[in-house]
Amino acid sequence: MLEFVPFSFLDMLDILLVALLLYYIYKLLKGTVAINIFIGIALIFLIWKITQALKMEMLSNILGYLLSGGVIALMIVFQQEIRKFLLMIGTTNFSNKNSILKQLRFLKSEISSEINTESILKACNNMSKTKTGALIVIERTNNLDFLIKTGDTISAVISEVILESIFFKNSPLHDGATIIRDNYIIATRVVLPVSDSTKIPARFGLRHRAAIGVSEKTDAVCLLVSEETGEISYIKDGEFVLYTTPEELNEKLKKDLT
Repeated sequence: MLEFVPFSFLDMLDILLVALLLYYIYKLLKGTVAINIFIGIALIFLIWKITQALKMEMLSNILGYLLSGGVIALMIVFQQEIRKFLLMIGTTNFSNKNSILKQLRFLKSEISSEINTESILKACNNMSKTKTGALIVIERTNNLDFLIKTGDTISAVISEVILESIFFKNSPLHDGATIIRDNYIIATRVVLPVSDSTKIPARFGLRHRAAIGVSEKTDAVCLLVSEETGEISYIKDGEFVLYTTPEELNEKLKKDLT
């Protein structure tokens, strides 16, 4: 007679929590060089567990010492990622039921409010032609209320005309960043944290540093129109995302917001 392995509610909860932890780690490291380091560490851990199961004591002890002694080194290597991970957990919008479901990818098509990326990009293209400076921050899973408090709160459905009027040079709202949540413009004149990275070329000004800064500290994505060149930049995870056509940019933006 077959004997089944006992499986309790706590076992199921344990698996769920580990899966959630791995999801957050993957979301944090996706698209960065650190993801390769993480995969390497995971493979070493897997080999260690296999050697323990096979009772290969010498190799198991070597790998065990390597993993235990490498904790401090990993904290140094992943310092920025760990900081962002803790911020991601602390600022995730758990108060919004839709946000929780969206993170778990359950019923996504039913509960997510699709952002009108076409209107955002049309406004950016129009402002690019007139070299009107603009900085648009689009919230994803990290709650940006701590930034919204630094500006003026509004509630307006995304519109090409409204975005252009906000960043119009003579508008009292054009300074600072505009934040978008779901399909709404929720704040203007927002003050963003400025990146202190030395890797940013000197030709980029405060607006670029602010976009990079907020994308380093949260998982928000930024669209930026340069006042000097009219160039449209897309920034995610503290880096410029390259694209060749407006259609490609729209596809990248849509993919990142789903």
